[in-house]
Amino acid sequence: MTIRERLENEEKQRLSSFASLSACSAGRDCPISPCDLRTCYQRDRDRIIHCKSFRRLKYKTQVFLSPKGDHYRTRLTHTLEVAQVARTLARCLRLNEDLTEAIALGHDLGHTPFGHIGENTLNQLIPGGFRHNEQSLRMVERLEKEGEGLNLCKETRNGILCHSGEAEPSTLEGWCVRRADRIAYISHDIDDAIRGGILQEFELPKHCVQVLGATHGERINTMIADVVSVSMDQNYVRMSENVRNASEELRDFMFTYVYHDEWRKKEESRCDYVVRALFEHFCQHPEQLPGEYLEIFYVDGAERAVCDFVAGMTDRYAIATFQSLFIPNAFAKY
Repeated sequence: MTIRERLENEEKQRLSSFASLSACSAGRDCPISPCDLRTCYQRDRDRIIHCKSFRRLKYKTQVFLSPKGDHYRTRLTHTLEVAQVARTLARCLRLNEDLTEAIALGHDLGHTPFGHIGENTLNQLIPGGFRHNEQSLRMVERLEKEGEGLNLCKETRNGILCHSGEAEPSTLEGWCVRRADRIAYISHDIDDAIRGGILQEFELPKHCVQVLGATHGERINTMIADVVSVSMDQNYVRMSENVRNASEELRDFMFTYVYHDEWRKKEESRCDYVVRALFEHFCQHPEQLPGEYLEIFYVDGAERAVCDFVAGMTDRYAIATFQSLFIPNAFAKY
């Protein structure tokens, strides 16, 4: 018996009847030989961690644009916090932690530079619109490994696509990530906003504080414990009505006073200008695209290729590319 087979047998004995068992995966589009050491979902997790788009998350905005401080979240640290919350949910509910972690680590691979600002800009420029969850799926299916994709299991890809948006996950592990994403960003965005002087603790809605807790840790613990209590041995992953309503109220508060507040508008317009200028430039000059995007250009057209290129940029690479294209170099000395 291989180590993988032993792990698969342990899953059958230990996990809930609602869990996604590695041995019962719907598989990959391109079948591969099983690994002796890892289950299929463990391989998915490892493929995501080692891919280029995962490394780029380090330099992509979460909420604060180019923050002057070491402790603000980036898209990478957000992803790691989502993975931690999601794994805790999966462990407590006896679901498949490896599948949950793979989905969580891959859920934001398609996010644009400048966070949701870049996403909104591309959504206006691309026929049919742009949604980061769909781009995350495209990243693992089409763009990684010079066009080969990561060849992930169908359950992992479904969870990545359905972590947000109207379509619902097909597995409870996918639901763990969907819930964890909301829990994580509500909590850590409050933490960052207070650190940045945008909010004060006493400004948070009193009802939310009473229900969820007065500190970052208390709020996360309350929401996780509530999901576990409500969802234990059930074929769903959800919050109680009281905690869900408080979390929704807190989310609405963040949209009003942080995500859409006046302090962001000037920077948002600058980020929008950069993304729009890059998109328009490369649509007019597709021959300047990196080689890996030229095949997409020939097959799917300039707008699709340029969208993939720009969406994959980090904040700093987008700014540097903009500067190289549109900002004059200093004159050489005579």
